[in-house]
Amino acid sequence: MSSHIANETVGTVKESRPLSAMLILTNIYFLYGVSLLTFFVVWDRVAALKIFDDSLARPSEVVMQIKMLMTMKFGGTNLWGHIWASTLRVLMGFSLAAVVAVPLGLFMALNKYVNAIVKPLFDLLKPMPPIAWVSLAILWFGVGEFAKVFIIIIGTFVPCLLNSYNGIRLVEPELYDVVRVLGGNRKDEIFQVSFPASFPSVFAGLQISMSIAWTCVLAAELMNARDGIGFLIKRGMDTHQPALVLSGMILIAAAAWCTSQVLTLMERKFCPWQRSIDNL
Repeated sequence: MSSHIANETVGTVKESRPLSAMLILTNIYFLYGVSLLTFFVVWDRVAALKIFDDSLARPSEVVMQIKMLMTMKFGGTNLWGHIWASTLRVLMGFSLAAVVAVPLGLFMALNKYVNAIVKPLFDLLKPMPPIAWVSLAILWFGVGEFAKVFIIIIGTFVPCLLNSYNGIRLVEPELYDVVRVLGGNRKDEIFQVSFPASFPSVFAGLQISMSIAWTCVLAAELMNARDGIGFLIKRGMDTHQPALVLSGMILIAAAAWCTSQVLTLMERKFCPWQRSIDNL
């Protein structure tokens, strides 16, 4: 195979090395397998030896519990109903927060008057952890659906706004100079430089917010819910079923990973110029 650089052609040949023990031991996929196998073996041994008494289920028990949840109704609905209930709450809270926080963060960075009005209030509320709002959410909205969505909105708002704000502020000044040299105006600076350059930071904030959203939905569903993955975890805790608790933890991690992958695909669509750096 060859690649063209300017007027030169550079040949690239994939080096083939003989199979050896060192080559296998340093293979990245082999190391992945060793890491996962070690984790599950240690987990199984700790559970089998009852180091935590009977409060830690073995991996095989967790797998059987998930299979059982897929074939039976729990709390009036099946497993997919619980997953969808949590996902819907996450999407509602995340979307409402992002729709407000992202534009607000961009305008704060672009307009000093908007920044002067919003930033003091944002700095006042930013250090408060989302879980601290649970009690107020119950007092204000009761134990219904909006209280749960409100907790997710609070948790996801800060990263969205902060990354959007910093995405504009960290744009290289030389890029604006190029626009001015080419005869561009302020509108060109914003739409040709500010927004595209800030997109990677915006999507980083969305990724962080999505992870926080799943943390918040778990906290919200633990307080009083009749469905959702958090409900399964709470039921397992109340009835002392560690396999059910761990099943819920695995399911919520899998759901969070899937939604994160959707955001990654969106980022590749909106930021096609980003390079992927190997070995990082």
